[in-house]
Amino acid sequence: MSRQDLPSAQDRASVDAPSQDGPARSGGHRRALLAGIAALVLAGAGYGGWYYWTEGRFFEDTDDAYVQADIARISSRVQGYVASLPVEENAHVRAGEVLVRLEDGDYRTALATAQSRVATADRRLARIDAQIDAARAAVRQAEADRDAAQAQLRTAGNTLERVTGLAERNFAAQAQLDSATEGYDTAQASLAKAVAAVASAHAEVAVLVAQRAEAEGDKHELELAVDQAERDLKRTVLRAPADGILANLGLEIGDLVTAGTQLAALVPDDALYVEANFKETQMQGITPGARVEVTLDALPGRSFEGRVTSAAPATGSVFSVLPADNATGNFTKIVQRVPVRIALPPEAAATGQLRAGLSAVVAVDTRSGGAPAARLAAAR
Repeated sequence: MSRQDLPSAQDRASVDAPSQDGPARSGGHRRALLAGIAALVLAGAGYGGWYYWTEGRFFEDTDDAYVQADIARISSRVQGYVASLPVEENAHVRAGEVLVRLEDGDYRTALATAQSRVATADRRLARIDAQIDAARAAVRQAEADRDAAQAQLRTAGNTLERVTGLAERNFAAQAQLDSATEGYDTAQASLAKAVAAVASAHAEVAVLVAQRAEAEGDKHELELAVDQAERDLKRTVLRAPADGILANLGLEIGDLVTAGTQLAALVPDDALYVEANFKETQMQGITPGARVEVTLDALPGRSFEGRVTSAAPATGSVFSVLPADNATGNFTKIVQRVPVRIALPPEAAATGQLRAGLSAVVAVDTRSGGAPAARLAAAR
């Protein structure tokens, strides 16, 4: 290789010298990226601060919230064996639909017996009415006899007076005077007897009227027994008290049902609500009528607008089975929670996905409380 073929010193310097444009350009990109990120962070922080100041600070939220329902407990008021179960568990039923039928033979017999006793009471009343009519006729007859006795007494008195006058002038014998006196005394006795007969007839009527009143009382009691027997017969058929879903049906045909035993539970369609447990430090702005944003774990991606309807008068610990006794030397303060009831809008129930016990997250707008009564009624 000749010397001419070897690179010169200037060429070697140009090859060995590092490039200045590459690092400068990459450093500029890095600084621009960091500046953009910082700007985004500042913008996000600014928006977050603005949102908190204008909206966020007025909301109180909690995830200690659950869907609840005013569940109707289905129980029997009479005893009997299960004859049929027209519906199945977890089925949707309508108000008035038959849920359980009990054997009703004994109750039909009891009703027929009670109705027969009422019929007997009616016949007894009819007999007493006939007796009262007869007794009143006897009163009229006794009064007629009394009037006749009074007429006889007047005649006997006139006769006695006339004979006495004749006897005083010696125109009548003593025997005639004695006979007139006897006739007058007899007429007086007959009148007294007739008056007593009238009183007795009136008393008989009064007795019969009292017996009729007593019989009417007995009939009323028997009619109440008929009404009770009819009620017991109707109670052998258990019907749904409202539209809803039947649950917890633990019966089989032939089971003996006793009065008061819970047979099933009914969750009404329109009785679902959310019960949220807020900390006592959050309760200041939570008032009836406040707007609530409700999200349900069972319906991801959707939210509903509810309304606060009421707050419990005591914390949850007060109503617990074993309330805490803080009168001890080892007291530890624990933040208490107050149950708040929140009404759900109709569109939430219309989804058909709500069930009692589902989890929810709620946020109450404390600026919207204190709604008028009409608004609260609509929220319920």
